[in-house]
Amino acid sequence: MDDAFAKTTTFLERVDIAPAEIVRRTSTCWNGIVAENIEFTRREPISYRLQPRGHMLIISERQTRDEGETSIEGLPKSTLHEFSHKLSFVPAGHQFYGWQKPRVLPRFTYLHLDPKSRLLESELRFSEVELRPRLFFFDQNLWDTALKLKAQAGQDNGSAYTEALALVIAHELIQLERGFQPALEVRGGLAPWQKKRVAEYIEDHLGEDISLGTLANVIRLSSYHFAHMFKQSFGEPPHRYVTGRRILRAKSLLEGQMTITEIGRALGYVETSSFTAAFRRSAGLTPSSYRRQLGQIGGGA
Repeated sequence: MDDAFAKTTTFLERVDIAPAEIVRRTSTCWNGIVAENIEFTRREPISYRLQPRGHMLIISERQTRDEGETSIEGLPKSTLHEFSHKLSFVPAGHQFYGWQKPRVLPRFTYLHLDPKSRLLESELRFSEVELRPRLFFFDQNLWDTALKLKAQAGQDNGSAYTEALALVIAHELIQLERGFQPALEVRGGLAPWQKKRVAEYIEDHLGEDISLGTLANVIRLSSYHFAHMFKQSFGEPPHRYVTGRRILRAKSLLEGQMTITEIGRALGYVETSSFTAAFRRSAGLTPSSYRRQLGQIGGGA
């Protein structure tokens, strides 16, 4: 058992693959999630079995077999021969087993998620969500996010990016369970983790042109749904919120020594006149007048 699994045995166990000597495993552990990459060194008949304590998402990048069957408790067995570029989901406590005679050397990844981890529980109450098993399905958003997380293996295990990807995976699993119905957007707007992520993105990119599509993509929603949910959560449309945050940042910068032109450019305004007009609409006076009220010397426009 490698270090990643040694750290996480409270919620998961390895899939038992036989014969073990032809399997090459590499694992990376993050907060509440482990990515286990599986490659085979020889093309021989194999079997596999597990009853996971946590949830498990299987990314089958290359899987073609001449014979075999795969089963997840609660679903009919599958004898599908070609299931490259497919996903499978094994909820906690469901038996997963199968065997096959591979036509090519299999390559896949097990993503183990701890539904009770601090990250997933505090943001999504993930342990309270009932998720059904799914065998050999495909969802583009989930596939793309899972591959992004896999690509982080061996890198900074404590990065905020990997935690964000884990949250997105959990959220997309919930969306799948709910059939992509807009239940999450009707009441309460954005989920807490979505609201936090969008707000942080805006604060970090105030000097850029932040489009509605860009913000929606941050949490993988359509622009239409995002705009509706954002207004419910923040009390105003995205463009008005972004402008308000820029003006608030401008007020802070006006207390320093930057010129008004420099402040405008730092906040994404190409022309000083555009910055002045936006500031006046929001604050009721020009940047120069605001600075004078602070008792400071104007930096010049």
